[in-house]
Amino acid sequence: MIIIGIDPGYAIVGYGVLDYTDNRFTTRAYGAITTPAGMLFERRLEIIYNDMVRIIQKYKPDAMSIEKLFFTNNKTTGIDVAQARGVILLAARQNNVAIYEYTPMQVKQSVVGYGKAIKAQVQEMTKSILKLESVPKPDDTADALAMAICHGHCSGSLMSRLK
Repeated sequence: MIIIGIDPGYAIVGYGVLDYTDNRFTTRAYGAITTPAGMLFERRLEIIYNDMVRIIQKYKPDAMSIEKLFFTNNKTTGIDVAQARGVILLAARQNNVAIYEYTPMQVKQSVVGYGKAIKAQVQEMTKSILKLESVPKPDDTADALAMAICHGHCSGSLMSRLK
């Protein structure tokens, strides 16, 4: 199964593409879609959508794992992230990619084994699980890979229950 993990944003969208076969991960690609500050927001959304479509069409993932949004202090930023997330979901849907949403706590539990792990712990475990030389940068990219790992672990446990 090919999984694309997404850390949504409008300045930086982290993505990580993993192959998950026989309970093993192989890293196919990771990186970030970036949009410059000061650009019209609608244009930023267009860039995110177009780049996401290109990535999806290149790697042909079976599943997208994306973070559920929670609004905390800055609701304006949250609304903008939600709009970016919307065009990401649209790109997945239009390309027949199944979408799975996970909370930050679910990702931490899946990757580290502790739902209240700190960001550095998640990043180090992501590096270890994927046998990477260093933690991917920017952080959004490492977070996206953790999202993909989470789905691999969760889907594997769901599939094992069906056998």
